[in-house]
Amino acid sequence: MILTGYWLSGLIAVGILFIGSRFLWDPAAASRDFGIPHSPSPSPGFTGWLAVKGTRDIVSGLFVFLLMANGSPRLLGEFLLVASLIAWGDAATVLRWGGSRTAAFGIHGLTALVIIAVGASLIGANR
Repeated sequence: MILTGYWLSGLIAVGILFIGSRFLWDPAAASRDFGIPHSPSPSPGFTGWLAVKGTRDIVSGLFVFLLMANGSPRLLGEFLLVASLIAWGDAATVLRWGGSRTAAFGIHGLTALVIIAVGASLIGANR
């Protein structure tokens, strides 16, 4: 179970790294696909803010790898449970700013649930 949790954690980390990198190399598409309708066209200032988001996503993915290397399944699981709040916050943001329920729950909510399931499995397997 722990090995599966580590594999899934690695996939989550790669996904977060990809999403964060996309905000750096293709900010217009990343912004559009986030789920907030009528996102402005990237201007230098807006692209700068998207780069901040991308950088934070990349670092979040690296934290997962750091915790995987640490060798503590429980700590990795606890981190993932806390980190799922990012995806829930993203879902709330999409809803708050007029995005579709499909984007909020189908993208961000589902992501949060997967992260919670992996985190809980790592904590449970470590008992």
